[in-house]
Amino acid sequence: MTRQPHRTLVVGEALIDIVVEGQQRQEHVGGSPANVAIGLAQLGHAADLLTHIGGDERGQRITEHLAAAGVHLATGSDTAHHTPTATAHVDPAGVATYDFDLAWDISDVHTSASAHVHTGSIAATLEPGASQVLELVQQARPLATISYDPNLRPTIMGEPHDVRSRVEELVGLADVVKVSDEDLQWLYADTPVSQVAHLWGQLGPSVVVLTQGPQGALVVLSATDEEAVLPAAPAQVVDTVGAGDSFMAGLLSGLLDGGLLGDHSAREALRASRLDGIRPAVERALATAHWTIERAGAAAPTRSDLTI
Repeated sequence: MTRQPHRTLVVGEALIDIVVEGQQRQEHVGGSPANVAIGLAQLGHAADLLTHIGGDERGQRITEHLAAAGVHLATGSDTAHHTPTATAHVDPAGVATYDFDLAWDISDVHTSASAHVHTGSIAATLEPGASQVLELVQQARPLATISYDPNLRPTIMGEPHDVRSRVEELVGLADVVKVSDEDLQWLYADTPVSQVAHLWGQLGPSVVVLTQGPQGALVVLSATDEEAVLPAAPAQVVDTVGAGDSFMAGLLSGLLDGGLLGDHSAREALRASRLDGIRPAVERALATAHWTIERAGAAAPTRSDLTI
């Protein structure tokens, strides 16, 4: 089907990743939601990003990076006192520990022009912005479809019980949820991740996709409780930075192309879909993630880079 002409609003953090390894220090534009917005734009979809950055040099760098990728920065996104950072200290064994300098707050935004709203990661759990994100999703849901990726960050989110109720509340508001097996293992300890995926489907989303690294992705359809595992192709892994975000962008792209995200009729079509209707979007998600992990950093493919 023809790609949706409507806009997708991505809500969440954009920041500067600082990597410190020995005497070397490098800075890169990062943030999971920002990566998703860039991934969508690279695949030809109209994407806006509502975030919280400063008007400083780092904020300007983020703004220029987004613009170069085709992402529109939503009004009010550059009102932070300073642009947030995430510093990764890499030890000689290659193990990284992270320090975050991040304040999260968002301005009022009109979502009426957005056919789809996506959120997740730090933005959906760190106050005061997390409550604003929840309110925005609640207001947008009657007119727009919703997707959510918890993308949990234990180092700044506290203990699992501190965020579990908020995560489940957003799952219940979403039409599509993508989550990693690592997230569910942390959030629910000894409960099998596939069992959690099915339980989340009962909270409200039509589709739950559980990513399992090189084992591929488990797809659960809540209306029928159907499931299928789609395998990941063997890859020459350079690094896994941004792989989950690339998967999310590819999944949304495929669903948008299929007319399964957008207005009420798209929501109903998604709800009524069987596995054969969802499979092309998940295959695109696996392809975009595969392309990303074979390159350094959070690289995002265009359609011409993909064979699917």
